[in-house]
Amino acid sequence: MVRARRIWVTAAALCAVAGVSPGVAVAQGQPPSAAAALASSDGRGPLPPGWRLTGGTSAPRLEWRSDRPVPMGDARVEFRSDGRLLGVPKPDADGRTFRLPLDGKQSGGPSGLIGLGRPDGLQVWSGGRRLDGRASGGAPASPASPVAPVSPAKPAPPPQLPANGVDPGKPGAYRTKTGEYTLDSVRLPGFAKPVEMRAVVVAPVGAPGKRPLALFLHGRHSTCYRGDEISIDWPCTSGYRSVPSYRGYLRDQQLLASQGYLTVSIAANGINGQDNDTEDGGAQARSSLIRLHLGHWADWARNPGSAPAIVRSAPSADLSRVLLVGHSRGGEGVNRAALDSLYPPPADRDGYHGAVRWTVRGTVLIGPTAFGQNPVPDVPSVSVLPGCDGDVSDLEGELYVDGTRAVTGGSALHSAVYVVGADHNFFNSEWTPGTSAAPAEDDFYDDPERPDPVCGKHAATRLSPDRQHRAGSVYIAAAARLFVAGDDRVRPLLDGSGKRAPSADPARVLSHAVGARRGGGFLPDGGVSVSGGKLCSVVATSPAERCLGDDASGSSPHFAQWGTDQEAGRHAIAVRWTHTGARTRVTSQRPLSLAGAKDLALRLFVPPNSRGAQFDVTLTDTGGHRATLGRIHADGLPGSERTASYWAREFRVPLTAAGRAHVDLRSVKSMELTARSASGRAWLVDAWGWQPGTPAVRAAALPRVDLGRLTVAEGDSGTRTYHVPARVSGHGSGQVRVYVLDPVTGHATDRLVTVHPGGRDIDVPIKVVGNTRYGSDVTYDVLVKAVHGAVVGSYGGGVTVRDDDPAPTMTVTPVANRVTEGQSLTWRVSLSEPVDVDMSAMFAATAPTAGAELSTKDVPAAWLRDASGESPDPERPLSKVSGLYLWVDIPAHRTSADITLPTVKDKVAEPAESVRFRQLDDMTGEPRKDGLVLEGSVLNAS
Repeated sequence: MVRARRIWVTAAALCAVAGVSPGVAVAQGQPPSAAAALASSDGRGPLPPGWRLTGGTSAPRLEWRSDRPVPMGDARVEFRSDGRLLGVPKPDADGRTFRLPLDGKQSGGPSGLIGLGRPDGLQVWSGGRRLDGRASGGAPASPASPVAPVSPAKPAPPPQLPANGVDPGKPGAYRTKTGEYTLDSVRLPGFAKPVEMRAVVVAPVGAPGKRPLALFLHGRHSTCYRGDEISIDWPCTSGYRSVPSYRGYLRDQQLLASQGYLTVSIAANGINGQDNDTEDGGAQARSSLIRLHLGHWADWARNPGSAPAIVRSAPSADLSRVLLVGHSRGGEGVNRAALDSLYPPPADRDGYHGAVRWTVRGTVLIGPTAFGQNPVPDVPSVSVLPGCDGDVSDLEGELYVDGTRAVTGGSALHSAVYVVGADHNFFNSEWTPGTSAAPAEDDFYDDPERPDPVCGKHAATRLSPDRQHRAGSVYIAAAARLFVAGDDRVRPLLDGSGKRAPSADPARVLSHAVGARRGGGFLPDGGVSVSGGKLCSVVATSPAERCLGDDASGSSPHFAQWGTDQEAGRHAIAVRWTHTGARTRVTSQRPLSLAGAKDLALRLFVPPNSRGAQFDVTLTDTGGHRATLGRIHADGLPGSERTASYWAREFRVPLTAAGRAHVDLRSVKSMELTARSASGRAWLVDAWGWQPGTPAVRAAALPRVDLGRLTVAEGDSGTRTYHVPARVSGHGSGQVRVYVLDPVTGHATDRLVTVHPGGRDIDVPIKVVGNTRYGSDVTYDVLVKAVHGAVVGSYGGGVTVRDDDPAPTMTVTPVANRVTEGQSLTWRVSLSEPVDVDMSAMFAATAPTAGAELSTKDVPAAWLRDASGESPDPERPLSKVSGLYLWVDIPAHRTSADITLPTVKDKVAEPAESVRFRQLDDMTGEPRKDGLVLEGSVLNAS
């Protein structure tokens, strides 16, 4: 969903600061850099600095310009209003300017900024990090959790964990060889230009038999470079070279190849250069590209003679054992490829149309985006979460773990690995300064005047690029060894068992997990009641309902926001205590079975940098038998107001005490947390019965849901009803939650829907009333998320209603274009007919065709300052004043508005003086060749 909500600006919002009535006299200087001159009719204040409204009548846009370049990354830049998503703007080539088309119709008369809420509530976000301003304490605020000043405790790295018995980071016995292949470019649905088929292969030398295959996919980064210049063009223009992002994982490939894996890292610059306007951020295209490469590898395994040289010289690939590794948007693409390999996507949206001749045994997602928040439940995964990620800074990749709970009853392990002090880019050597061919940078921007205590370049908790990349290689190898090779000895590195791989030292790497042999969970989303604590909402409009409120410093990966302002079915349990012995009881609506479990595993977090929280954990069965299992000690992760450090550690207490107390583990009723520290706060994510082991995984036969988008004409009359396209394929039935977003407010309503293959269970009707009045397009957005027994591919869709009426003709009529000094020049701008949206035009001062020109001393000084920010001194012609513009806005359903230019009476005898303002082009900002002209003259009063 990348379209704007229903937004517009009325004449009232464009009145001069000096004050004129809406629709009567609008004479305002609105320079591109002086958005603060905009004022709303309800007195709610000006637009924030850096914001402006451009485009006039034909292409209205909301624009924001950063005071410094915004690096191109994988997280989407989003415009929000008071935390609510307005849309995803398009970046300009300067790397600073972002523009959002305003596609909504104006409703009613003057009412300020329709759909935007408070003008000063406008915000720019990317990956959970605010780009355009600072909240209290000078830090970016969170749309889901306003930020308070950082805790005074000094951040410190967590203690080093004990070593695991097996270290997957040690190089294997095989030498390696490297080569590349390039195939014919491919056409992918929704992309105008072909996408490259290029890859680098690192293979073991002398490895016997067929070897498992690990495929890597990089994320969204610059596509082209020339010296220090970068671009997002595709294909690269003359003189520019393609950024070799696909070569950035050679270190990881070499480690895996030494251990006997075939590895291939594929290029995706052709997708990066074209995915900005896609509904899903390019996930489906990346899936298609991955499966096109896998299709070729399957062909080459069957017919080696047809393979490229590097593939022919390598061992044959065992396509029944495939590991997919994706970084950033590549991570979301890898998730979609695993989904599409099990549950085929609609053919008309897919770039791969062959048979699935491979089996994905697991995925590794490095700092992944999760625009869809619909993980594959029955394919094991590891999500690597960089603690200092400055791109996908909300660490939304946690949803590839949390989002799988209860979707199926499968046994796939889903792990999150939190790397303290790691940024987003340094897992790829081609995105790392000092090792990259193209320009690269640290994505965690650090203010030199206020260095971040956790992620600043010199912070004790920050990892160097080399140490970070080494840790990444180790945990990729751990996933390969567990998911592909089936070596359960490495599982403790990934499943919250609290072990470390010494080869990743000195990096502090923590893990937790769901799935595998966990069962009988206390799930906040699964029907529980809470006493002594609060069942809170992860995403909610009300601060009182949210899990993290105004006193939070930073954000939580578990609470990453989606495309709605409120979500049903996402909860946690918030605990606050002020004395030792305070109890929080969680009671399940139905008895739980923990039979056969070894431990009770809790995922719980406390505020960053906090120390010493302690809880006793007690279980009670339905017969009233109780047992205190043990005590947990919880410390916060190192965090700042700019990090997502509210992340759950996994704590385990043995169930042996329950047996001694005769607690019936087949029928557990409740769990209690009793505080054994004086005061504090904590959040419980979930609790499970745990036992060791990694069971075999079998994907369930499930229905798959894909939404689509209709684009329809408004029509001239009558009412037509359209239905949002929704396809359900696959097998069986399942439940999804459907969200319908209001095109005016952006607020979502939701309902739970049971879906069946081929059914029309998801039915969202959209009524369109035709007319002959010019207006703007209206977009109705719908989102869908899997709940139980279903998977979702294309999660966003809707109906876009195109206005099909011609724009009215705009003319200018002089009302008072020849006046005596001290009076106001006035022009009336008229429309040939009333329309459904505001119509506006901007005019810039140019030199008159003849005679003397009105100067800065001939207009009121206060008016000049308000209109342009300039002083009348030194005296100069108005056409020489920087940023002097006249703006007119005709409100919807009106046909005219006046522009006035005040003058002052002086005592200087002088000839008649003239002014000339020319209409500016909406797109270029230059005077239009055939545009409207405002001309007038002022006569001497003496």
